[in-house]
Amino acid sequence: MTVRFREFGFGMPWESLFGFSQAVQVGETVYISGQLSHDSTGAFVGAGDFELQVRTTLENLDRVLEHFGAGRDQIVETTVLVRNLRENFDTVARLHAAYCGDHRPTSTVMGVSDLALPDQLVEIGAVVRLDVTH
Repeated sequence: MTVRFREFGFGMPWESLFGFSQAVQVGETVYISGQLSHDSTGAFVGAGDFELQVRTTLENLDRVLEHFGAGRDQIVETTVLVRNLRENFDTVARLHAAYCGDHRPTSTVMGVSDLALPDQLVEIGAVVRLDVTH
């Protein structure tokens, strides 16, 4: 049996610099790398503004979902990395819950001391099942 393998990238310089894909589809599962707050040109968005960073990060997650023809209700797991977790937990919890709506994927939230970019406060990855319907 052959399993479909498909990669996706935004074409950002750091993808080849670091050697990764934004997402990889293996069969009916899509593994989405940690998304961060950047615009379509790769410019960082929201230095010092945690809520804006979360919103922009989730918009980038939506861009990946769209590429694979998936919806938010097909997310089965999220991983949320947050700097200053105690300070930012309520905001990220509220925005994550609003993003997911009535759908409840599994989720792991971790406080971290640092992320890839100096001003980056949040990173969100996900696992998606394309064969899940609600």
